[in-house]
Amino acid sequence: MTTRRAMNVIRCTVIDEKGAVSFIAHADALPALVAACATNPSSLEELLDRADPYYRTLKDYVLSGLAVFDEHNTSDEFSSIREELERRPPYQHPVFRVVDEVTREASLQPVKAGAVVFNLRDKRIIQIINTYREIRRTGMARVFDGEGFTGRVFRYRLPEEWSLVP
Repeated sequence: MTTRRAMNVIRCTVIDEKGAVSFIAHADALPALVAACATNPSSLEELLDRADPYYRTLKDYVLSGLAVFDEHNTSDEFSSIREELERRPPYQHPVFRVVDEVTREASLQPVKAGAVVFNLRDKRIIQIINTYREIRRTGMARVFDGEGFTGRVFRYRLPEEWSLVP
């Protein structure tokens, strides 16, 4: 990741019935994630599936990162992720599951452009800090095909049951 690109990254933490997962993404992925929320996904996997047509590579990045996390951490031993979180600057943190107080704290720590929590259980999007682009109930953005932005545009409207904080 280049320095310029690193400036536009944001921490995203997704909460569903299984728990929470945190990852660093380019802030341009935010509209795709909000558009996916507009379809009322119930799981991280559904959220990523529904964001994929709008922002390619995010789904593979997150799921591959989770596979690495699961390979190096067990249900009672989390020293691997703790070492990674301590060793790397926050904007280079790997994808991880929230499994204890250390990972919970890291999952809420803003990086360059901020931190956003997508709570699928409670249908709430919490902008802890977002210096990139404010998330709104309705919006539009260009499609990212994995290599660059296309001329195609997508639109979204969050249903009323979703709340935006702040």
